[in-house]
Amino acid sequence: MLKIVYPICCGMDVHKAFIVACIASTNGQGVTTYKSKRFSTFTNDLRRCAVWLAENHCKDVCMESTGKYWIPVYNILEDTCTIVLAHPKYVKAIRGKKTDKKDAKWIADIFKHDLVSGSFIPTADIRQLRDLMRYHWKLTNLTTGEKNRAQNCLTVSNIKLDDVFSDVFGKAASAITTRLLESSEPFDVTQYLTKNIKAPVEKIQAAVDGEMCAEQAEKLRIIRSHMDVLELCKLNLQSLILTTAEKYLPQIDLVTTAPGVQAFSAIGIISEIGVDMSVFPTSKHLCSWAGLTPQNNESAGKKKTTRISRAGAYIKPLLVQCALAAIKAKKKHPEIFHRYQNLKKRRGHKKAVIAIARMMLTAIYNMLKKNEPYNPELYHKADRPPAHREVSLEEAIYIIQRQGYLVTAPPTA
Repeated sequence: MLKIVYPICCGMDVHKAFIVACIASTNGQGVTTYKSKRFSTFTNDLRRCAVWLAENHCKDVCMESTGKYWIPVYNILEDTCTIVLAHPKYVKAIRGKKTDKKDAKWIADIFKHDLVSGSFIPTADIRQLRDLMRYHWKLTNLTTGEKNRAQNCLTVSNIKLDDVFSDVFGKAASAITTRLLESSEPFDVTQYLTKNIKAPVEKIQAAVDGEMCAEQAEKLRIIRSHMDVLELCKLNLQSLILTTAEKYLPQIDLVTTAPGVQAFSAIGIISEIGVDMSVFPTSKHLCSWAGLTPQNNESAGKKKTTRISRAGAYIKPLLVQCALAAIKAKKKHPEIFHRYQNLKKRRGHKKAVIAIARMMLTAIYNMLKKNEPYNPELYHKADRPPAHREVSLEEAIYIIQRQGYLVTAPPTA
């Protein structure tokens, strides 16, 4: 018989407009009784739910993470209950026997025997910082989409700025684009060029020899105005993010000592994993949570896949960007560059970058846990072969001779 870990617990089935709570109470004889009740998701009714749980001496609650609908419930019950938030795939009931009450009862039953894996929920301050950083990420994606649309307008008008400029939205290219929108008459591009332009003037002049219709010109104006608005929104949001992150300045300074991690990237990492590393038993648990470890999918002795999981949709791309920056700084961080080169030869670029990202997250975990800055000497020591693998000169000559090479021993002094 399964061990009962929580004698009195509650399972919650969360929806947009209402929740169904089921309290499962087990007495000394092992008999379990159930109490179910439905509450709306208005704040006053959620407070009544908290009072109802307290009247039944229930302190342990388990609920599934349904979209964003679990967050108001979590905020109300956080102070009075210990809440375990579970992924829906771990608490889904059997198909054909699903009702709201049965779902809540099923969640309570499996939670009572501690069969539910809880999700990582950081503190309220970190949650607010995470929400702001994810919104900043969304605004960046919107800006990138608008840049692609602006580039399409130039392409269909046969204006080849992307062939002569590395950045179509740089100072010189933007000035030329503005001139194209003002008038369709031919003009000399020389006055708009800066000193660091590598392409010859003749090629740039040929690139702007296109024909932009009135509709595409108006569309491009709207896109550029939207990009300006997005840039202003990002600046305001960055100011709010920096103000919110002020209380974590010591941890941010610590994380920025890692290779390839700047201040804003450090805020993004802390907003995802928090500053308390005790919630993760080891660095391997953190890397698995971030989606940087291979999956276990084996049956009948055959491994079906070893791909990394889809977890860490926000922190994984951020760590990959930091890893790419660290790899480029080959002189500043040779331990990262050499590790990448060794992995790239055997496994390819993509797997090597993921391995470097995991290596960096492991370092960040230990830095935050031990409150120590990044120490590259630890990797230099790890790269050295162990003492039992050292061989003498005679042993080395013998090993080479066994491979079929003719070796003459050097004369002894």
